[in-house]
Amino acid sequence: SIEDDFELATVCHRPEGLEKLQEQTKFTKKELQVLYRGFKNECPSGVVNEETFKVIYSQFFPQGDSSMYAHFLFEAFDTNKNGSVSFEDFVIGLSIILRGTIIDRLNWAFNLYDLNKDGCITKEEMLDIMKSIYDMMGKYTYPCIQEDAPREHVENFFQKMDRNNDGVVTIDEFIESCQK
Repeated sequence: SIEDDFELATVCHRPEGLEKLQEQTKFTKKELQVLYRGFKNECPSGVVNEETFKVIYSQFFPQGDSSMYAHFLFEAFDTNKNGSVSFEDFVIGLSIILRGTIIDRLNWAFNLYDLNKDGCITKEEMLDIMKSIYDMMGKYTYPCIQEDAPREHVENFFQKMDRNNDGVVTIDEFIESCQK
């Protein structure tokens, strides 16, 4: 029926040609094929939603609660903000993280930390990120962790990064500070 055909069309996402992805990333054709096999194995539909992403990501951090950090990571990979990460989204992000220039990687990290995407990192955003990292690493990694440790990390981050002391870190401040 037409409904079944439509459902199939929306369920199965076919990636763009490998040649195009090769141009957009720093992966070889062979690497892309291996990555695609792995992606399709975990996500047969060709796209991953946030819940599935969290389940997959949690396998890497069984000792902690990675759901909040996975949420932030998912948002960074979901570049077109449609609530799903396609193979292309995933591979382009992975290429930046693993093989991008320093500037590319810093831009990607800044985008991850700038939770509301307004072009600045606030202390609240950085605190949310830090708490999510502590949660993800788990109680066994930091058994004697002080309650205010994430906040101390944020204060240190801002002392180093917030060059003009206006309470926010811009992309320029972030890149400049990270390259020192």
